[in-house]
Amino acid sequence: MTQHFQGRSQTRLRSQGDSLSAAVPMGTEILTMDGVLPVEFLEVGDRIITRSSGALRLRGIVRQKTPADLRLVHITPDALGGKPDCETLLPPQQRILIRDWRAKALWGAEQARVAAARLIDGEFIKWSDKRPAALFSLHFARAEVIYANGLELVTAPLTMPAR
Repeated sequence: MTQHFQGRSQTRLRSQGDSLSAAVPMGTEILTMDGVLPVEFLEVGDRIITRSSGALRLRGIVRQKTPADLRLVHITPDALGGKPDCETLLPPQQRILIRDWRAKALWGAEQARVAAARLIDGEFIKWSDKRPAALFSLHFARAEVIYANGLELVTAPLTMPAR
């Protein structure tokens, strides 16, 4: 079951691929203006701290049951230059902003937005069989970089279904 929220009323959001390509599991800690909060405690209108635009109001949230056939990527603490802060699970297509030597060495750039699955090394970042109950996608007017468990993650923009 997928629950979509926008504003005070429940409005259907498009979740074709977007919700799983930019999502975090229940329990992931998000940096907000009220401090660090588990993603499941967030509400539309909360002010989320973004790398790209400062503090922004959350425009939409999609909560989706984790598909039975989805394998998540497990990232151990400190696997990415002191990040994440704790054990972290992400969908394989969730993009992570990489701003250290890896970006330059692997992608020839100062920073790169890389799908979690592309970072798998088999030791510190690997496939996981753990299955959280739900995944949450956070939406703003455009794609933003948020802080989740200390990682810089790319969100999907808010999209409405065609009428």
